Amino acid sequence: MIEVRLPQFGMGMRDAMILKWLYSPGDTVKEGEPLVEIEAAKATVEVVAPASGVLTTILVKENEVVQVRDLIAIISAGE
Repeated sequence: MIEVRLPQFGMGMRDAMILKWLYSPGDTVKEGEPLVEIEAAKATVEVVAPASGVLTTILVKENEVVQVRDLIAIISAGE
């Protein structure tokens, strides 16, 4: 199980809004590929998958605000 957490892209970043998930639960993802689009400090940024595997769980819905380092999804390793 690989935890996907909201990274901090700048010193002042404290939270971000999830704009769009690019995959759905059950989809295979590859390490380094864009996984989700977020908006932080009025800039849109892509968060990449930290590992390859199957996206098993999305914990934060689109248009919800999440804090830096909060868990946003889970990937099951092994693809």
